[in-house]
Amino acid sequence: MAKPVKATRSPSSGKLSRGAIAGMAVARVGLSHLSHKAQGLTRPDEQAAQAKVEHEAELGRILFAALNQLKGTALKASQLLSMELGFLPEGIRCELAKAHYQVTPLNRALVIKLLRQEFGAGPDSLFQTFESLAFAAASLGQVHAATLADGQAVAVKLQYPGMAASIGSDLALLRTLLGAINLRTYTLPKADIVAPVMADIERKLAEELDYLHEAEQLVWFGQHLTRTDWVVPQPVPHLTSRRVLTMQRLTGLHLNEWLQTRPSQAERNHFGQLLFDLFMRCLFDLRRLQADPHPGNYLFMPDGRLGLLDFGCTRSLSADFCDALGTAWSAQLRQPRDAAQMQRAYLRLGLIAPTLSEHDFRTQLMPALADLHAWQGLPFAVDVYDFSQLPPMPRMSATQHRGALQHLHGMPPDMPYFDRAHLGLTQLLRTLGARVRTSNPWIHQEHPQACCAPGAANPGLWQR
Repeated sequence: MAKPVKATRSPSSGKLSRGAIAGMAVARVGLSHLSHKAQGLTRPDEQAAQAKVEHEAELGRILFAALNQLKGTALKASQLLSMELGFLPEGIRCELAKAHYQVTPLNRALVIKLLRQEFGAGPDSLFQTFESLAFAAASLGQVHAATLADGQAVAVKLQYPGMAASIGSDLALLRTLLGAINLRTYTLPKADIVAPVMADIERKLAEELDYLHEAEQLVWFGQHLTRTDWVVPQPVPHLTSRRVLTMQRLTGLHLNEWLQTRPSQAERNHFGQLLFDLFMRCLFDLRRLQADPHPGNYLFMPDGRLGLLDFGCTRSLSADFCDALGTAWSAQLRQPRDAAQMQRAYLRLGLIAPTLSEHDFRTQLMPALADLHAWQGLPFAVDVYDFSQLPPMPRMSATQHRGALQHLHGMPPDMPYFDRAHLGLTQLLRTLGARVRTSNPWIHQEHPQACCAPGAANPGLWQR
């Protein structure tokens, strides 16, 4: 179990102070851009690319500093944005990814107050034992260790005060900050791509703040993930409410802690296979994803089982989306590649316009996506793939980017969730250095259904 986290005040909720934070950030963005532009007048061409990367990182630091002061739902939104690989410039995305490691735990008085509000009694009455210091804390809440009257070990997840009420105002501030960056730098996607992504983040935040919904997801996944080496902690109904979730406490280590024990290659392979099979099972059999791929949501248990945590953010996928995804992947894996079938799948997914000719699809769009296609196909070129050998996802050149954007014109609503889950899985398997059997029951079908429709899922295509 993680070490207890020192308690602090809950996030500030004053509209005036939060607006001032956003306003200061907007001003800093403007000054940073003016400085970057002035220096660019005297900068040699060979230094321009590096200067652009450094400028993006500076903008990311400004944005993160503001969101870190706002905390709460603003900080959680920054987590979600950082998972949209390619949606933001890499320098900004990397800075926002720091939100995964921020904590704002409640002090004991606020813990007692929250439990009394929800259940009419304090922790000493509700539990046999209750640790006053949280062992985990994140942007929306924190988790305490406790035991029930019968001695059962439980984890008690408590939501910070004022979170639900701040979603609308925090997302409005975040839109203001992103707009200020784009007004001066043009580094973000087009407005018609940004708007639905931000609206979806707002909806998912509201869902994630309803712990009764998360309890329902725990029960559903527990009933459907029946393999004994996947463990979903089950909720304790009489100690669960919209702002408090009490569930079974699992024993195990998070990824980085587990890797410090120097596991054998066989152990790495075992857990890598569990993660891979879990993703495939959820994607193509259950058509429902745990859509937050953060490594902290997995526990490596001493008996070889994989503990699955945090079902606040899930997504039910449409059957048509999954089928079109599998069809595109089938076409991509065939030798020679079936461009006509891939074009039909892209059309079903809404990624291309019906007016795109077969000639333009073959000669303009496919070459622009060729490097990404090759990277995505690597794990499926052999029966067992060593993910320690998987190179980073290729970044498109400016020419490739323009060629792709010329023909790609939409994003299916299920795609961002698939992207996050798939890319999160890939990063986990790379970090594990696992050797995984990728030839599996989901692939050996008439239309092979693997984990990605090549090129279809890359949100990096949507930048200007």
